[in-house]
Amino acid sequence: MKKIGRQVFFIPAEGNNTRNGEGSFIRLKNGGILFGYTEFIDNNREDEANAVISAFTSNDDGESWGKKRVLFQKSENAVNIMSLSFLRMGNEDIGAFYIEKNADGTDKLLFVRSTDEGLNWSKPVNCLDCLDKQDYYVLNNDRVIKLNNGRIIFAAARHSIYTDTEDFPAGEVCFFYSDDDGKTWQKSPSELICPFPNDPLGFQEPGLFQINDNTLWCYIRTGLGFQFQSFSKDNGITWSSPEPNTFFSSPSSPMLVKSFKDLTIAVFNPIPEHILREDEEEFWGRTPYTLAVSYDNGKTFLRENLFFIEDDLNNGYCYPAIVESDDYCLIAYYHSNNTDCCLNSTKIIKIGYNELKDC
Repeated sequence: MKKIGRQVFFIPAEGNNTRNGEGSFIRLKNGGILFGYTEFIDNNREDEANAVISAFTSNDDGESWGKKRVLFQKSENAVNIMSLSFLRMGNEDIGAFYIEKNADGTDKLLFVRSTDEGLNWSKPVNCLDCLDKQDYYVLNNDRVIKLNNGRIIFAAARHSIYTDTEDFPAGEVCFFYSDDDGKTWQKSPSELICPFPNDPLGFQEPGLFQINDNTLWCYIRTGLGFQFQSFSKDNGITWSSPEPNTFFSSPSSPMLVKSFKDLTIAVFNPIPEHILREDEEEFWGRTPYTLAVSYDNGKTFLRENLFFIEDDLNNGYCYPAIVESDDYCLIAYYHSNNTDCCLNSTKIIKIGYNELKDC
């Protein structure tokens, strides 16, 4: 398999900055690119460690990046904030979505917007205020999409409230949407539940991709050796029974699917964990890293249209973010940076459209 792309930026985790990742891109109106990510600022890499959301800007198509700045600080009573998704809103504002973790085990999914291209931000709105009961909801980075009809929608994994003495509860997929450009939010009546009740992980870290006006695709991280999937024909209100997508074999790791001009690209870890893999415990099976290309808007992916993004099995990779341009895309992801944990540094690569078009 051919290896593609080249590194244009690397954000190493150093000292008390133990982890940089789970980012998102937004194209600015002046042509620049804003990249925001979670910067852990404690001597601790756990999800509950202290963190801010920081950002860099590039004004030359990702070839160089300016000075780091902090975009969002956690509120006084929050444990931390993480997992950013940017979105260009219907009124051309920049929308930003991120998790606020709280000590009681509940999370908020906060939404803010900027009228001045990311310099200033509105007061946060909790997208979960539409719920009667709040559990632990996980919205991963770069996962909020806008449908062709203007609806804004995301999929989140719900885990029942748990205590430190309990195992992490199995996940179920829920869908939240707004038809008024983010002013109010509703929860779809449909939920996706893993068909194997004894699976301890359930459904985790889902993502969405609109194949066409009639079909919305939900792909889901599992511990079952494959990404699972479900489809909606009514813009996310009802969903088909979930099933494995046998093309996307995978460890327990998230996938991301986005458009790149007339192509659809999927970034994922392709090889499931199994007893012959010596590195599975070190990186949770998240190596190597691959990109699949679809020429029919994500309806089909073929083996001959697979590429390596990373083929060094001595490092691990996960949690991608993607932004497209006319002749290239940028992909950011966690890189273990020669340590024993893939939740470490952020690497950004640039892939030319011509590297994929003629495969």
